[in-house]
Amino acid sequence: MGGILKMILEITVFSIGIYLILRFLRRTRGSGVIRGLTLLLGGGVVAFYVMIEALELARLQVVFEAIAAWVVIGLIVIFQPEIRRAIVHLGDSPIFKRFLKGETHTLQRLLRSVSRMSKDRVGALIAIEREGSLANMAETGSRLDAEINSYLIEAIFQPGSPLHDGAIVIRGDRIVAAGCVLPVSHSPNLDKRLGTRHRAAVGLTEETDALTLVVSEETGTISPAIGGSLRQNLSLESLGQTVEENLGLR
Repeated sequence: MGGILKMILEITVFSIGIYLILRFLRRTRGSGVIRGLTLLLGGGVVAFYVMIEALELARLQVVFEAIAAWVVIGLIVIFQPEIRRAIVHLGDSPIFKRFLKGETHTLQRLLRSVSRMSKDRVGALIAIEREGSLANMAETGSRLDAEINSYLIEAIFQPGSPLHDGAIVIRGDRIVAAGCVLPVSHSPNLDKRLGTRHRAAVGLTEETDALTLVVSEETGTISPAIGGSLRQNLSLESLGQTVEENLGLR
């Protein structure tokens, strides 16, 4: 009985490990291949392990463990670029951002640019990636991959700029793309006086877990949107607190 419980526990731990690996690599370009290989190898390993344990094949178990170690090393070598990209994405996770001092300075630069655009009544739409990827949204615009800079953000949204009508997508401390097209919300609960920019800010948060910031070119008000809800008439201090809380920086 004890042997069966031990085997069940080991299989459970192994299955959880496979799940975490799949979740960890889900946003890399090679994730489809990795998921397929992981499921195939994982299923085969579990079935083979159950057979070895049930039949108590000690010698075969030694050979199996040696082969498994080399298979793991081989997969790491083959998928090194994908694993490296996954680690980069992991570093962008809000769970880790709170431990990174640079995030505070990045937020300050972002809020500084939003504040100046608000005073000058320059319309702007900013989408900040959280857990869910905004790669599809970034592909609708022009790729930048630039470090967040308040003057760059303001230049993008200046009237006459070829990118000012779209949104910028931010991931971590980088501006991934500009001039991006976001889905527009058709919720009947929204104020009918809201324009396309505000509806796009809400629309993205209805479909993803992103945080969006929108600056009205008519009134200069700054409104964050999260979870399909738009908060209006916030002070700069309240805006900063809202952004910090939703990005896990508090």
